[in-house]
Amino acid sequence: MIFPSFPASGARLIRRTLTGAAAVGVVLAAAACSPAGSVENTDVAAWKATALPSAPGTVLDDAGKILNRDPIVRTASGVPAGTYTLTMTCDGGGKAFFAVSLDGSQLAEAGAACNGSRETARIKVPAAGEVRLSTSSVDAPLIYAYHLAASE
Repeated sequence: MIFPSFPASGARLIRRTLTGAAAVGVVLAAAACSPAGSVENTDVAAWKATALPSAPGTVLDDAGKILNRDPIVRTASGVPAGTYTLTMTCDGGGKAFFAVSLDGSQLAEAGAACNGSRETARIKVPAAGEVRLSTSSVDAPLIYAYHLAASE
């Protein structure tokens, strides 16, 4: 196939148009990968009120921001033996991990995809004691909320 030759000014115009289109494409692609809002500026209490309303029989709950890879640990003492439901949610992308232990012995691990959905896990607490729940993520920053409540 034979292509017509363009005058030098026409070639420059095509090159400028393609360069401009490529720049617009890069900006649009970067915007598509960026989170909709900044996790660092999120009002956690307002987010939690709709993302994970309170539950009856809650023995341990927390909500906050994970801004780095350091785990956030909360404890509750005097938790009675029984079956509990751990309900978790997170937002910001990636995944959050929740580790539950009783008096230093691991009971369960669970994870939640940080897309605003709720995940649940059944936890059997074999004896009364101190329950420790550690929340972490390698996908920081993100916001999370959970509650550990007696199962009905």
